[in-house]
Amino acid sequence: MKLLLRTTDPTVIAFAQVLLEGEGIDSFVMDVHMSALEGGIGLFPRRLMVADRDHFRARAVLADNEVPEGLDG
Repeated sequence: MKLLLRTTDPTVIAFAQVLLEGEGIDSFVMDVHMSALEGGIGLFPRRLMVADRDHFRARAVLADNEVPEGLDG
């Protein structure tokens, strides 16, 4: 799996997942349950991962929809 996106904004993750799903690209969100450790303040970024074989296409999908690459914050 390769890192596609890292952000503390859960709406960006959800938007990216919907875009990828529409293109038939499976994704996995890591660090979802970190909020239990941080007290729900959104301090730790979540990571959106895709399979190695899908990484190039997934980056293109996000770029076409103006989702910034490597977004933090």
